[in-house]
Amino acid sequence: METITSRSNPLCTHFRKLASSRAYREETGEFLCDSPKLLGEASLWGAPMTAVLYTRGADVSGVPAGARLAEVTESVMRSVSPMETPQGVVFSCRLGDRRLPAELKPGRYLLLDGVQDPGNVGTILRTADAFGWTVFLLPGCADLYNPKTVRSAMGVHFRRAAYQASLEEATALVRSAGLPLYAAALRQDTADVRRVDLRRCAVIIGSEGRGVSPAALALCDRTVKIPMSDTCESLNAAAAAAVVLWEGARGD
Repeated sequence: METITSRSNPLCTHFRKLASSRAYREETGEFLCDSPKLLGEASLWGAPMTAVLYTRGADVSGVPAGARLAEVTESVMRSVSPMETPQGVVFSCRLGDRRLPAELKPGRYLLLDGVQDPGNVGTILRTADAFGWTVFLLPGCADLYNPKTVRSAMGVHFRRAAYQASLEEATALVRSAGLPLYAAALRQDTADVRRVDLRRCAVIIGSEGRGVSPAALALCDRTVKIPMSDTCESLNAAAAAAVVLWEGARGD
């Protein structure tokens, strides 16, 4: 059994760079995950794990043969885990197939426009998985493979495709599939989200601060709004997305 006691071990350095650098993740084709819960999800869905570091007592029974497995000290774990309070397991996986689909099947698609908080992006991915939507991340969004995104998504990365695309690429796919494109925003044509058929469509959710960008808004067929009390100005991106995602699934 391999044991690592030095924080300067090359694998530890590799893990820290995976946690901190999007460019390094893309260069190496790997991303970092942490916690026994995510390890269990990765094992369940057959994720392509490459290396696992764990502290004594952690359950690593689901690690596939061929993945590097090493026990580390608590000090080393604190140096490699992106969590403030490490949970005893951190591991790397190969990035999924990042090619865009050639075409979209009839269904429900969510386009995130400049949603910068990785926790919100991960939460949206998890909610979209629950309600049967596929997510596209447009430029300006948090990285799909940021450790905080991965942690908040709770295993969605291992079982459901999500895509990073330009606005032009995503809208071209939506148009080719003959799907209407909506935006959660206010405009003269805005309709109550409860009155719009969301069973087969694409919806754009904007950033927490500025909403849907003018470029994206200009491409939409119409806008939708979530009815709220007069005392509430807006919802954050994850909460707004959850309402829209639920409304789409409720029509099934």
